[in-house]
Amino acid sequence: MNVDCRYLPSDADGLPPHCRAWAMTCLACAISMSILDSYIMNIVLPTLAHDFKITPSTATWIVNGYQLAIVMSILPFASLSEIIGCRRIFLTGSIMFCVTSLFCAFSDSFTTLFIARIFQGFSASAIMSVSVALIKKVFPKKQIGRGMGINAMVVSISAASGPSIASGILAISSWHWLFSINIPLGITAFILGYKFLPRTDRDNNRKFDYISAIANAITFGLLFYTLDGFAHHGSLVRLFIQLGVVIIVGYYFLYRQFHDPAPLLPIDLMRIPIFRLSIFASVGSFIAQMLAMISLPFYLQNTMGMSEVMTGLMITPWPVAAMFMGPLAGYLIEKISPAIIGCVGMILFCVGLFFLSRLQVHSTHIDIIWRVALTGMGFALFQTPNNSEIMASTPAQRSGGASGMLNLGRLVGQTFGTTVVALLFSFVVKDKATATSLLVASALAAITAVISIARVRRKKK
Repeated sequence: MNVDCRYLPSDADGLPPHCRAWAMTCLACAISMSILDSYIMNIVLPTLAHDFKITPSTATWIVNGYQLAIVMSILPFASLSEIIGCRRIFLTGSIMFCVTSLFCAFSDSFTTLFIARIFQGFSASAIMSVSVALIKKVFPKKQIGRGMGINAMVVSISAASGPSIASGILAISSWHWLFSINIPLGITAFILGYKFLPRTDRDNNRKFDYISAIANAITFGLLFYTLDGFAHHGSLVRLFIQLGVVIIVGYYFLYRQFHDPAPLLPIDLMRIPIFRLSIFASVGSFIAQMLAMISLPFYLQNTMGMSEVMTGLMITPWPVAAMFMGPLAGYLIEKISPAIIGCVGMILFCVGLFFLSRLQVHSTHIDIIWRVALTGMGFALFQTPNNSEIMASTPAQRSGGASGMLNLGRLVGQTFGTTVVALLFSFVVKDKATATSLLVASALAAITAVISIARVRRKKK
Protein backbone atom coordinates (compact mmCIF):
# COMPACT_ATOMS: atom_id res chain seq x y z
CA MET A 1 0.00 0.00 0.00
CA ASN A 2 1.46 3.35 -1.10
CA VAL A 3 1.63 6.02 1.56
CA ASP A 4 1.80 9.72 0.75
CA CYS A 5 4.64 10.91 2.98
CA ARG A 6 3.41 14.50 2.86
CA TYR A 7 0.11 13.86 4.62
CA LEU A 8 1.01 11.63 7.55
CA PRO A 9 -0.70 12.48 10.88
CA SER A 10 1.06 15.22 12.87
CA ASP A 11 1.67 12.77 15.72
CA ALA A 12 3.29 10.12 13.48
CA ASP A 13 6.61 8.88 14.85
CA GLY A 14 8.79 9.50 11.80
CA LEU A 15 8.28 8.53 8.15
CA PRO A 16 7.97 4.99 6.76
CA PRO A 17 11.41 3.57 5.78
CA HIS A 18 11.08 4.14 2.00
CA CYS A 19 9.93 7.74 2.52
CA ARG A 20 12.65 8.31 5.11
CA ALA A 21 15.42 7.35 2.69
CA TRP A 22 14.21 9.72 -0.03
CA ALA A 23 13.53 12.54 2.44
CA MET A 24 17.05 12.26 3.88
CA THR A 25 18.50 12.22 0.35
CA CYS A 26 16.63 15.47 -0.29
CA LEU A 27 17.99 17.06 2.89
CA ALA A 28 21.52 15.80 2.15
CA CYS A 29 21.44 17.44 -1.32
CA ALA A 30 20.37 20.79 0.10
CA ILE A 31 22.77 20.71 3.06
CA SER A 32 25.74 19.70 0.91
CA MET A 33 24.85 22.47 -1.56
CA SER A 34 24.99 25.18 1.10
CA ILE A 35 28.17 23.79 2.71
CA LEU A 36 29.99 23.31 -0.60
CA ASP A 37 29.24 26.88 -1.59
CA SER A 38 31.06 28.26 1.46
CA TYR A 39 34.21 26.13 1.07
CA ILE A 40 34.43 26.55 -2.70
CA MET A 41 34.34 30.34 -2.47
CA ASN A 42 37.28 30.46 -0.06
CA ILE A 43 39.45 28.83 -2.72
CA VAL A 44 38.43 31.14 -5.57
CA LEU A 45 38.84 34.51 -3.82
CA PRO A 46 42.32 35.25 -5.28
CA THR A 47 40.96 34.54 -8.79
CA LEU A 48 37.99 36.84 -8.25
CA ALA A 49 40.24 39.61 -6.93
CA HIS A 50 42.32 39.36 -10.10
CA ASP A 51 39.39 39.18 -12.53
CA PHE A 52 37.45 42.07 -10.96
CA LYS A 53 40.62 44.10 -10.27
CA ILE A 54 39.81 44.50 -6.58
CA THR A 55 41.90 44.13 -3.42
CA PRO A 56 41.94 40.81 -1.51
CA SER A 57 40.20 42.47 1.47
CA THR A 58 37.38 43.63 -0.82
CA ALA A 59 37.11 40.17 -2.36
CA THR A 60 36.49 38.63 1.07
CA TRP A 61 33.10 40.38 1.14
CA ILE A 62 31.89 37.84 -1.41
CA VAL A 63 32.17 35.38 1.50
CA ASN A 64 31.31 37.83 4.29
CA GLY A 65 28.13 39.04 2.57
CA TYR A 66 26.92 35.45 2.29
CA GLN A 67 27.64 34.75 5.97
CA LEU A 68 26.08 38.01 7.19
CA ALA A 69 22.89 37.29 5.24
CA ILE A 70 22.63 33.92 7.00
CA VAL A 71 23.26 35.39 10.46
CA MET A 72 20.71 38.17 9.95
CA SER A 73 17.90 35.96 8.64
CA ILE A 74 18.20 32.50 10.19
CA LEU A 75 16.03 33.26 13.25
CA PRO A 76 13.30 35.04 11.24
CA PHE A 77 13.12 32.05 8.86
CA ALA A 78 12.98 29.64 11.81
CA SER A 79 10.15 31.66 13.36
CA LEU A 80 8.31 31.87 10.05
CA SER A 81 8.59 28.08 9.65
CA GLU A 82 6.51 27.59 12.81
CA ILE A 83 3.77 29.72 11.22
CA ILE A 84 3.70 28.43 7.61
CA GLY A 85 5.58 25.12 8.00
CA CYS A 86 9.18 23.92 7.73
CA ARG A 87 8.51 22.13 4.45
CA ARG A 88 7.41 25.30 2.67
CA ILE A 89 10.44 27.26 3.90
CA PHE A 90 12.78 24.46 2.82
CA LEU A 91 11.31 24.14 -0.69
CA THR A 92 11.37 27.91 -1.21
CA GLY A 93 14.99 28.09 -0.05
CA SER A 94 16.03 25.22 -2.34
CA ILE A 95 14.55 26.69 -5.51
CA MET A 96 15.78 30.21 -4.66
CA PHE A 97 19.29 28.83 -4.14
CA CYS A 98 19.18 27.55 -7.72
CA VAL A 99 17.98 30.91 -9.05
CA THR A 100 20.56 32.94 -7.13
CA SER A 101 23.31 30.51 -8.21
CA LEU A 102 22.39 31.30 -11.81
CA PHE A 103 22.68 35.02 -11.08
CA CYS A 104 26.09 34.40 -9.49
CA ALA A 105 27.25 32.36 -12.49
CA PHE A 106 26.28 35.13 -14.94
CA SER A 107 27.68 38.01 -12.85
CA ASP A 108 30.06 40.23 -14.78
CA SER A 109 31.14 42.59 -11.98
CA PHE A 110 31.96 42.54 -8.29
CA THR A 111 28.79 44.50 -7.47
CA THR A 112 26.41 42.10 -9.21
CA LEU A 113 28.17 39.06 -7.73
CA PHE A 114 28.11 40.60 -4.24
CA ILE A 115 24.36 41.32 -4.44
CA ALA A 116 23.66 37.84 -5.82
CA ARG A 117 25.71 36.29 -3.00
CA ILE A 118 23.67 38.15 -0.37
CA PHE A 119 20.43 36.73 -1.77
CA GLN A 120 22.10 33.34 -2.05
CA GLY A 121 22.90 33.66 1.66
CA PHE A 122 19.22 34.31 2.42
CA SER A 123 18.34 31.16 0.44
CA ALA A 124 20.92 29.12 2.35
CA SER A 125 19.55 30.51 5.61
CA ALA A 126 16.06 29.28 4.73
CA ILE A 127 17.45 25.77 4.19
CA MET A 128 19.65 25.75 7.30
CA SER A 129 16.95 27.18 9.58
CA VAL A 130 14.67 24.15 9.15
CA SER A 131 16.95 21.26 8.12
CA VAL A 132 17.42 19.91 11.65
CA ALA A 133 13.72 20.35 12.46
CA LEU A 134 12.87 18.28 9.37
CA ILE A 135 15.32 15.56 10.40
CA LYS A 136 13.46 15.38 13.71
CA LYS A 137 10.21 14.88 11.77
CA VAL A 138 11.67 12.36 9.30
CA PHE A 139 13.18 9.94 11.84
CA PRO A 140 11.39 8.14 14.70
CA LYS A 141 12.22 9.52 18.15
CA LYS A 142 14.46 6.56 18.96
CA GLN A 143 16.49 7.10 15.77
CA ILE A 144 16.93 10.88 15.79
CA GLY A 145 20.58 10.31 16.67
CA ARG A 146 21.04 8.39 13.42
CA GLY A 147 19.59 11.27 11.47
CA MET A 148 21.93 13.71 13.21
CA GLY A 149 24.84 11.36 12.50
CA ILE A 150 24.01 11.24 8.78
CA ASN A 151 23.72 15.03 8.81
CA ALA A 152 27.19 15.31 10.40
CA MET A 153 28.60 12.93 7.78
CA VAL A 154 27.12 14.97 4.91
CA VAL A 155 28.56 18.19 6.35
CA SER A 156 32.01 16.60 6.76
CA ILE A 157 32.09 15.11 3.24
CA SER A 158 31.00 18.45 1.76
CA ALA A 159 33.63 20.35 3.73
CA ALA A 160 36.36 17.87 2.78
CA SER A 161 35.50 17.76 -0.92
CA GLY A 162 34.87 21.50 -1.41
CA PRO A 163 38.49 22.57 -2.07
CA SER A 164 39.09 19.58 -4.38
CA ILE A 165 35.95 20.28 -6.41
CA ALA A 166 36.89 23.95 -6.72
CA SER A 167 40.44 23.11 -7.84
CA GLY A 168 39.14 20.60 -10.40
CA ILE A 169 36.64 23.04 -11.92
CA LEU A 170 39.14 25.90 -12.05
CA ALA A 171 41.67 23.62 -13.75
CA ILE A 172 39.39 23.16 -16.78
CA SER A 173 37.06 26.15 -16.77
CA SER A 174 36.30 29.58 -15.30
CA TRP A 175 35.00 30.41 -11.81
CA HIS A 176 31.48 30.92 -13.19
CA TRP A 177 31.01 27.15 -13.33
CA LEU A 178 31.56 26.87 -9.58
CA PHE A 179 28.00 28.10 -9.05
CA SER A 180 26.53 25.82 -11.70
CA ILE A 181 27.05 22.67 -9.62
CA ASN A 182 24.43 24.00 -7.17
CA ILE A 183 21.66 23.81 -9.76
CA PRO A 184 21.29 20.01 -10.13
CA LEU A 185 21.59 19.61 -6.36
CA GLY A 186 18.96 22.27 -5.74
CA ILE A 187 16.54 20.87 -8.32
CA THR A 188 16.95 17.36 -6.88
CA ALA A 189 16.32 18.68 -3.35
CA PHE A 190 13.19 20.52 -4.49
CA ILE A 191 11.68 17.57 -6.41
CA LEU A 192 12.37 15.01 -3.68
CA GLY A 193 11.33 17.47 -0.97
CA TYR A 194 8.03 18.22 -2.70
CA LYS A 195 7.24 14.50 -2.94
CA PHE A 196 8.63 13.07 0.30
CA LEU A 197 9.09 15.74 2.99
CA PRO A 198 6.28 15.67 5.59
CA ARG A 199 4.15 18.66 6.42
CA THR A 200 4.93 19.98 9.90
CA ASP A 201 2.77 21.56 12.59
CA ARG A 202 1.75 25.16 11.92
CA ASP A 203 0.43 27.90 14.18
CA ASN A 204 -2.11 29.67 11.97
CA ASN A 205 -3.12 32.04 14.77
CA ARG A 206 0.37 33.42 15.23
CA LYS A 207 1.51 36.55 13.41
CA PHE A 208 5.02 37.08 12.10
CA ASP A 209 6.81 39.81 14.08
CA TYR A 210 8.31 42.03 11.36
CA ILE A 211 9.65 44.60 13.84
CA SER A 212 11.56 41.94 15.77
CA ALA A 213 12.87 40.52 12.47
CA ILE A 214 14.32 43.92 11.53
CA ALA A 215 15.76 44.45 15.02
CA ASN A 216 17.27 40.95 14.88
CA ALA A 217 18.91 41.66 11.52
CA ILE A 218 20.40 44.95 12.76
CA THR A 219 21.58 43.45 16.07
CA PHE A 220 23.34 40.36 14.75
CA GLY A 221 24.41 41.77 11.40
CA LEU A 222 25.94 44.94 12.85
CA LEU A 223 27.44 43.05 15.83
CA PHE A 224 29.42 40.66 13.63
CA TYR A 225 30.34 43.44 11.20
CA THR A 226 31.69 45.43 14.16
CA LEU A 227 33.60 42.45 15.58
CA ASP A 228 35.20 41.97 12.17
CA GLY A 229 36.18 45.65 12.23
CA PHE A 230 37.87 45.30 15.64
CA ALA A 231 39.73 42.22 14.47
CA HIS A 232 41.05 44.08 11.42
CA HIS A 233 41.91 47.32 13.27
CA GLY A 234 39.20 49.54 11.80
CA SER A 235 38.50 53.12 12.87
CA LEU A 236 37.82 53.01 16.62
CA VAL A 237 35.42 55.95 16.48
CA ARG A 238 33.27 54.28 13.83
CA LEU A 239 33.44 50.92 15.56
CA PHE A 240 32.33 52.29 18.93
CA ILE A 241 29.45 54.16 17.26
CA GLN A 242 28.39 50.87 15.65
CA LEU A 243 28.73 49.11 19.00
CA GLY A 244 26.49 51.74 20.59
CA VAL A 245 23.83 51.14 17.94
CA VAL A 246 24.11 47.38 18.56
CA ILE A 247 23.57 47.87 22.32
CA ILE A 248 20.54 50.14 21.85
CA VAL A 249 18.83 48.06 19.16
CA GLY A 250 19.83 44.82 20.88
CA TYR A 251 18.29 45.96 24.18
CA TYR A 252 15.05 46.85 22.38
CA PHE A 253 15.10 43.48 20.57
CA LEU A 254 15.57 41.50 23.79
CA TYR A 255 12.89 43.56 25.54
CA ARG A 256 10.40 42.59 22.83
CA GLN A 257 11.42 38.94 23.05
CA PHE A 258 10.91 38.75 26.82
CA HIS A 259 7.39 40.11 26.42
CA ASP A 260 6.40 37.94 23.44
CA PRO A 261 4.71 34.56 24.12
CA ALA A 262 6.27 33.16 20.91
CA PRO A 263 9.50 35.15 20.49
CA LEU A 264 11.61 35.33 17.34
CA LEU A 265 14.68 34.65 19.47
CA PRO A 266 13.42 31.55 21.33
CA ILE A 267 14.23 32.77 24.82
CA ASP A 268 11.41 30.61 26.15
CA LEU A 269 13.33 27.51 25.04
CA MET A 270 16.37 28.71 27.00
CA ARG A 271 14.33 28.08 30.16
CA ILE A 272 14.69 24.34 29.43
CA PRO A 273 17.90 23.34 31.29
CA ILE A 274 19.02 20.65 28.78
CA PHE A 275 18.40 22.97 25.83
CA ARG A 276 20.24 25.87 27.51
CA LEU A 277 23.30 23.79 28.44
CA SER A 278 23.43 22.23 24.96
CA ILE A 279 23.34 25.64 23.22
CA PHE A 280 26.13 26.96 25.46
CA ALA A 281 28.15 23.81 24.76
CA SER A 282 27.60 24.24 21.03
CA VAL A 283 28.83 27.85 21.05
CA GLY A 284 31.93 26.87 23.05
CA SER A 285 32.77 23.97 20.73
CA PHE A 286 32.55 26.08 17.58
CA ILE A 287 34.68 28.86 19.06
CA ALA A 288 37.32 26.20 19.77
CA GLN A 289 36.91 24.72 16.29
CA MET A 290 37.52 28.05 14.55
CA LEU A 291 40.50 28.82 16.78
CA ALA A 292 42.09 25.61 15.50
CA MET A 293 40.96 25.66 11.87
CA ILE A 294 42.14 29.23 11.25
CA SER A 295 45.35 29.32 13.30
CA LEU A 296 46.79 25.90 12.38
CA PRO A 297 47.29 26.60 8.63
CA PHE A 298 49.38 29.67 9.52
CA TYR A 299 51.74 27.48 11.55
CA LEU A 300 51.96 24.79 8.89
CA GLN A 301 52.72 27.28 6.10
CA ASN A 302 54.65 30.09 7.78
CA THR A 303 56.62 28.11 10.38
CA MET A 304 56.89 24.60 8.94
CA GLY A 305 57.16 25.85 5.35
CA MET A 306 54.40 23.69 3.83
CA SER A 307 52.68 24.55 0.56
CA GLU A 308 48.97 25.33 0.37
CA VAL A 309 48.27 21.90 -1.14
CA MET A 310 50.23 20.10 1.61
CA THR A 311 48.51 22.20 4.27
CA GLY A 312 45.16 21.13 2.88
CA LEU A 313 46.22 17.49 3.02
CA MET A 314 47.35 17.85 6.63
CA ILE A 315 43.95 19.32 7.62
CA THR A 316 41.94 16.72 5.67
CA PRO A 317 42.11 14.03 8.44
CA TRP A 318 39.78 16.25 10.52
CA PRO A 319 36.71 16.03 8.22
CA VAL A 320 37.59 12.45 7.21
CA ALA A 321 37.60 11.32 10.86
CA ALA A 322 34.37 13.23 11.45
CA MET A 323 32.81 11.56 8.41
CA PHE A 324 33.18 8.14 10.05
CA MET A 325 32.57 9.23 13.64
CA GLY A 326 29.31 11.13 12.98
CA PRO A 327 27.17 8.07 12.07
CA LEU A 328 28.83 6.02 14.84
CA ALA A 329 27.93 8.70 17.37
CA GLY A 330 24.35 8.64 16.08
CA TYR A 331 24.18 4.90 16.70
CA LEU A 332 25.75 5.16 20.18
CA ILE A 333 23.13 7.69 21.27
CA GLU A 334 20.56 4.89 21.22
CA LYS A 335 22.67 2.91 23.73
CA ILE A 336 24.43 5.51 25.90
CA SER A 337 23.43 8.90 27.31
CA PRO A 338 24.15 11.68 24.76
CA ALA A 339 25.57 13.78 27.61
CA ILE A 340 28.23 11.14 28.33
CA ILE A 341 29.09 10.64 24.64
CA GLY A 342 29.36 14.40 24.18
CA CYS A 343 31.63 14.71 27.20
CA VAL A 344 33.94 11.96 25.90
CA GLY A 345 34.00 13.67 22.49
CA MET A 346 35.00 17.00 24.03
CA ILE A 347 37.72 15.34 26.09
CA LEU A 348 39.20 13.81 22.92
CA PHE A 349 38.85 17.20 21.23
CA CYS A 350 40.61 18.88 24.16
CA VAL A 351 43.47 16.36 24.13
CA GLY A 352 43.88 16.63 20.36
CA LEU A 353 44.05 20.43 20.51
CA PHE A 354 46.58 20.32 23.34
CA PHE A 355 48.86 17.98 21.41
CA LEU A 356 48.52 20.17 18.31
CA SER A 357 49.75 23.13 20.39
CA ARG A 358 52.91 21.11 21.15
CA LEU A 359 53.91 20.69 17.48
CA GLN A 360 57.50 21.61 16.66
CA VAL A 361 59.19 22.69 13.43
CA HIS A 362 60.73 19.23 13.10
CA SER A 363 57.42 17.36 13.66
CA THR A 364 56.71 14.74 10.99
CA HIS A 365 53.60 14.44 8.83
CA ILE A 366 52.46 11.50 10.94
CA ASP A 367 52.79 13.66 14.08
CA ILE A 368 50.39 16.16 12.54
CA ILE A 369 47.97 13.67 10.98
CA TRP A 370 47.15 11.67 14.13
CA ARG A 371 46.67 14.84 16.17
CA VAL A 372 44.34 16.39 13.57
CA ALA A 373 42.43 13.10 13.21
CA LEU A 374 41.97 12.81 16.99
CA THR A 375 40.69 16.38 17.11
CA GLY A 376 38.20 15.80 14.27
CA MET A 377 37.07 12.54 15.84
CA GLY A 378 36.35 14.18 19.18
CA PHE A 379 34.54 17.12 17.58
CA ALA A 380 32.20 14.84 15.60
CA LEU A 381 31.63 12.59 18.62
CA PHE A 382 30.39 15.67 20.48
CA GLN A 383 28.34 17.42 17.78
CA THR A 384 25.94 14.60 16.92
CA PRO A 385 24.72 13.89 20.49
CA ASN A 386 24.71 17.58 21.37
CA ASN A 387 22.49 18.45 18.41
CA SER A 388 20.26 15.51 19.28
CA GLU A 389 19.87 16.82 22.84
CA ILE A 390 18.91 20.25 21.53
CA MET A 391 16.15 18.89 19.32
CA ALA A 392 14.93 16.16 21.69
CA SER A 393 14.52 18.60 24.59
CA THR A 394 12.07 20.88 22.75
CA PRO A 395 8.32 20.50 22.08
CA ALA A 396 7.41 19.34 18.56
CA GLN A 397 5.65 22.62 17.75
CA ARG A 398 8.84 24.56 18.54
CA SER A 399 11.12 22.50 16.29
CA GLY A 400 11.57 25.42 13.90
CA GLY A 401 12.77 27.74 16.66
CA ALA A 402 15.05 25.06 18.09
CA SER A 403 16.56 24.39 14.64
CA GLY A 404 17.18 28.10 14.12
CA MET A 405 18.75 28.45 17.56
CA LEU A 406 21.00 25.46 16.91
CA ASN A 407 22.32 27.03 13.70
CA LEU A 408 22.61 30.47 15.31
CA GLY A 409 24.74 28.93 18.08
CA ARG A 410 27.06 27.51 15.43
CA LEU A 411 27.32 30.82 13.58
CA VAL A 412 27.90 32.80 16.80
CA GLY A 413 30.62 30.38 17.87
CA GLN A 414 32.36 30.45 14.49
CA THR A 415 32.21 34.25 14.27
CA PHE A 416 33.56 34.79 17.79
CA GLY A 417 36.22 32.15 17.13
CA THR A 418 37.39 33.99 14.01
CA THR A 419 37.51 37.27 15.94
CA VAL A 420 39.48 35.75 18.84
CA VAL A 421 42.04 34.33 16.39
CA ALA A 422 42.51 37.76 14.79
CA LEU A 423 42.93 39.38 18.21
CA LEU A 424 45.42 36.75 19.41
CA PHE A 425 47.48 37.12 16.24
CA SER A 426 47.49 40.88 16.81
CA PHE A 427 48.64 40.87 20.45
CA VAL A 428 50.63 37.63 20.85
CA VAL A 429 54.19 37.16 19.61
CA LYS A 430 53.93 35.88 16.04
CA ASP A 431 55.82 32.61 16.65
CA LYS A 432 53.55 31.72 19.59
CA ALA A 433 50.20 32.91 18.20
CA THR A 434 49.11 29.51 16.85
CA ALA A 435 50.17 27.63 19.98
CA THR A 436 48.31 30.17 22.14
CA SER A 437 45.18 29.89 19.99
CA LEU A 438 45.25 26.09 20.26
CA LEU A 439 45.73 26.21 24.04
CA VAL A 440 42.79 28.60 24.40
CA ALA A 441 40.75 26.23 22.21
CA SER A 442 41.79 23.28 24.37
CA ALA A 443 40.68 25.12 27.53
CA LEU A 444 37.31 25.92 25.93
CA ALA A 445 36.91 22.26 24.97
CA ALA A 446 37.54 21.25 28.59
CA ILE A 447 34.88 23.71 29.80
CA THR A 448 32.46 22.39 27.17
CA ALA A 449 33.09 18.82 28.37
CA VAL A 450 32.05 19.88 31.89
CA ILE A 451 28.90 21.56 30.51
CA SER A 452 28.08 18.41 28.55
CA ILE A 453 28.36 16.02 31.51
CA ALA A 454 26.30 18.44 33.65
CA ARG A 455 23.28 17.49 31.55
CA VAL A 456 23.28 14.02 33.14
CA ARG A 457 22.62 15.58 36.53
CA ARG A 458 19.88 17.78 35.04
CA LYS A 459 18.10 14.76 33.63
CA LYS A 460 18.15 12.98 36.98
CA LYS A 461 16.39 15.87 38.70
